[in-house]
Amino acid sequence: MNLKKALTKHTVCLSLQAKTKDAVIEEMIDLLNSAGKLKDRKAALRAVMDREKKMSTGMQYGIAIPHGKSESVDGLVAAVGMHKQGIDFDSVDHQPSRIFIMTVSPVNRTGPHIQFLAEISRLLHEESVRNELLNATSEDQVIEILTR
Repeated sequence: MNLKKALTKHTVCLSLQAKTKDAVIEEMIDLLNSAGKLKDRKAALRAVMDREKKMSTGMQYGIAIPHGKSESVDGLVAAVGMHKQGIDFDSVDHQPSRIFIMTVSPVNRTGPHIQFLAEISRLLHEESVRNELLNATSEDQVIEILTR
């Protein structure tokens, strides 16, 4: 999976303003929408929210990976957000999430979706990578950290 194709500086936010889980998802959908990555904002939002209702995508180590499948995209799209204080995301370890990686992918294509989730999970398992992301000072730096 080539993360460089999925990430752009227009889909990275260094300081999410949301105060709740649902608001984080909405803010990240808005990032994707503003960058022209979505054909239908409401459908993409519904797909991610529906997936989140089935089971939280709050992982451990302050990471959440909200995702969904929707006809509102032609190919996999992704957004990255940081929240300095952290948000309760119903994570596995019950800790607040501070790093958010969102992906929306087409309903009929599973391969890229699974590859993306596996690659992001592998990268973020490293504490040094998580710390670098939280300390990044530019969108370009975030992309560089995730695509080395």
